[in-house]
Amino acid sequence: MRVSRRRFLRWTLVGVGATGLGCLGGPAYAALIEPRWLTLERVEVGLAGLPAHLDGLRIGLLSDLHHGPLVPTEQVERAVALLQSQAPDLICLTGDYVSGSADFAPSCAAELGRLDAPHGVYACLGNHDHWTDPEQVASALESQGIQVLRNRAVEATAGLWVAGVDDVWERQADLETALAEVPPSAPAILLAHEPDFADEVAADGRVALQLSGHSHGGQVRLPIIGPPILPYLGRKYPAGLHRIGPMQLYVSRGIGVISPPVRFRCRPEVSVLELRSAPP
Repeated sequence: MRVSRRRFLRWTLVGVGATGLGCLGGPAYAALIEPRWLTLERVEVGLAGLPAHLDGLRIGLLSDLHHGPLVPTEQVERAVALLQSQAPDLICLTGDYVSGSADFAPSCAAELGRLDAPHGVYACLGNHDHWTDPEQVASALESQGIQVLRNRAVEATAGLWVAGVDDVWERQADLETALAEVPPSAPAILLAHEPDFADEVAADGRVALQLSGHSHGGQVRLPIIGPPILPYLGRKYPAGLHRIGPMQLYVSRGIGVISPPVRFRCRPEVSVLELRSAPP
């Protein structure tokens, strides 16, 4: 088989990275340490047209808890405690609360129910929630006082709206319906599990900030190469802060994992975003 120069270089770098991991005890680290090693990400996000009274508002973000066979209750508990210790003004949850079975939803929701913020706690659903039982997952969250936004919006505080679309992968997202009640001049935050939906959202022009998860940052980020594997709808914007036209997008690396249950150079994150007024 003929191998292009680019493919040969890629395979070589992957091999070198894997060898380095093995020499440094990487497999044990990637499987046993980093998946449980939470980090707190503090990010300043400039939004054009943000009203003066919202300047400095702090949003807490959790995503991709994946409570189930690979992610115990203790991991969810630790993430909740870390976020709550930051006393955010508003909390957003961007999907994939369970893996494998919706039977894990009540225990996950019970931990998330300990979250409290002056302007409320809001959630959207993810693809893994739909692949189990979205109604059961949503019901468990709502029983804990969390507002699940499935193609709808609410005014979280005067002049600031939080909207959420249902899952994009499962073709349940309806952006038009989600934003129908948002006044044209009001800054809107959109919760959308899959980050690559942001291109469509930015083109619409009514959302100032989209919050997403889904990709886990790839779970493994090799030197030079970056993440060798990324999921559908999480390939263009795998992690961090991005500007797409006038809109900002922040993508969390998430709390949990899917199989294989490893992380390398891609620690699970609890995020606190501070909104700042920016020039248009």
